[in-house]
Amino acid sequence: MIVVAEDHDDIRYVVKRSLERAGHRVVVAADGAAALAAIREHRPDLVVTDVDMPHMTGLDLCRAIRADDDLRHIPVVVASGSLMPGDQLASEAGASATLLKPFVPAQLLDLVAALLPRGAAADGVPQP
Repeated sequence: MIVVAEDHDDIRYVVKRSLERAGHRVVVAADGAAALAAIREHRPDLVVTDVDMPHMTGLDLCRAIRADDDLRHIPVVVASGSLMPGDQLASEAGASATLLKPFVPAQLLDLVAALLPRGAAADGVPQP
């Protein structure tokens, strides 16, 4: 399962649909605080978060995940149109990877495939 945190409806829809078409179960949140609650509830295999969101930024969300012993193992992809290439803010916050906007779904899916824990199949069925 993947939690997607994105405050723009259209981007959230495209990311959710792209991940679902690739076989992933997806839970979406429209802000960072709702995303953190969803992460605590669902314990996803991966998180994709925007940076600029209300109630809690994606960087603060990433820091909160890394500060929680039960969540810190979860890979976090920070997707942002406000970070510059080579910007270290996301990695300093504990992000596993940064995806600069605009991106095409194939870029997201490649990154997700590379970061998903071994054994976490797209269809939710563990791999041997």
